[in-house]
Amino acid sequence: MISGRGLGHTGGTLDKLESIPGFSTTLDIDQFQQAVQNNGIAIIGQSAKLAPADRRIYAVRDVTATVNSVPLIVSSILSKKLAEGLDALVMDIKLGSGAFMREAGEARKLAQEICRVATDSGLPCNALITDMHAPLAWTAGNSLEIREAIEFLTGGPRHERLRDVVEAVASEMLVLGGVAPGRSQGRGMVQKVLNEGEAAERFSRMIAAQGGPVDLLDRPGKYLASAPIARPVFPDSPGVVSTMDTRSIGYVVVHLGGGRQRAEDNINPAVGLADLCTVGQQLDSQTPLATLHAASESDWQHAAGKLKAAIRIEQQAVEAPPVIIERFDGVSVS
Repeated sequence: MISGRGLGHTGGTLDKLESIPGFSTTLDIDQFQQAVQNNGIAIIGQSAKLAPADRRIYAVRDVTATVNSVPLIVSSILSKKLAEGLDALVMDIKLGSGAFMREAGEARKLAQEICRVATDSGLPCNALITDMHAPLAWTAGNSLEIREAIEFLTGGPRHERLRDVVEAVASEMLVLGGVAPGRSQGRGMVQKVLNEGEAAERFSRMIAAQGGPVDLLDRPGKYLASAPIARPVFPDSPGVVSTMDTRSIGYVVVHLGGGRQRAEDNINPAVGLADLCTVGQQLDSQTPLATLHAASESDWQHAAGKLKAAIRIEQQAVEAPPVIIERFDGVSVS
């Protein structure tokens, strides 16, 4: 995978991985190819030789008000994917308050265009539209998300929404790659490698191959940064979580120092949110909105107010929306 960095309210895969001490996302092409051959997986960023134009264009999209431009999103994504020499591609298109695409029509257009351009370029491609009107997991913030990923892979608690997206995207990949005869069989294969530890082993091998600690999965607390202040934020009154403004929650992390508003901004990997509530969850004086990890007391106080404003509490029961919204087959839109 050739990935990018976080900008605005969105987190970046490279930023999360670089919260792991020693992990390098700047492998040269030979090292990248060798890592994939040896371990079946590698994740890096753009370079002067890998999708160089996208690297420059991406850095100015925020200041040119073109972050949401569908043609630029399509060209940015596929410039990297086509450069990787993939056999097939499955895209997870986010829809909702926490996504670039906030309207269903925009998300459908993006899914259709990515599938069409990829297929026309000789790359089989399917897409899923998934819900981002609420956070996908219990954490938001770089080191915190790596901790949750490790727990997910090593048999710890698995957030239902995150599990559903992982299984749906991975099973789609297995079908498109000719490994599984159907999505249900593919989902069973995904569950098997998760439950038996094979997925965790692959992740561990990738971390070590790219310069990270060989025992990260065994001792994450030894390596992943922790914030000096970590306290829960409780609702002003008990009730049920009815809506969550995911974009605003993302900016809570940014203002804590865990994200960037400009490409040159530095990131504090330790700060963010853990134990995030979910839509439909009952909250009271014992169940917080989240645990807020901050670098200072003033940061904690400011972020706590912003977090409360981003989450609506009501008295009646609310049902969480499905996380898998729609599926697109590249063959049918080309």
